[in-house]
Amino acid sequence: MGKQILRWFALALALWCATLLVPGITINGGALTYLWVALLFGIINGIIGGIVKVLTFPITFVTLGLFIFVVNAMMLSLTARWSSALDVKDFWSALFACLIISAITTSVNLLTGKSKR
Repeated sequence: MGKQILRWFALALALWCATLLVPGITINGGALTYLWVALLFGIINGIIGGIVKVLTFPITFVTLGLFIFVVNAMMLSLTARWSSALDVKDFWSALFACLIISAITTSVNLLTGKSKR
């Protein structure tokens, strides 16, 4: 449970970094808003993103895994649609933000020793 909370905070930190580095991504609010958007993004990416990743496996395989970033960008855009706190300007902003989010969350997962189920 502690590692999941740490990953949640890491996702909020990754979203904060993305808002600093990508001009088309903004989150309106303070630290609690970042945590809320991180929670919502995690739920959407875990449920809907999981289904989409299974359905798009052939194209992901052909693109050597790069299509996963497109799926993650779509999930970030979907999160922006469902949250009034997150604004995503366009697809490219979402894609670059997902690259930053993926790099930070992957680093945290490596440091915390993500459990395999």
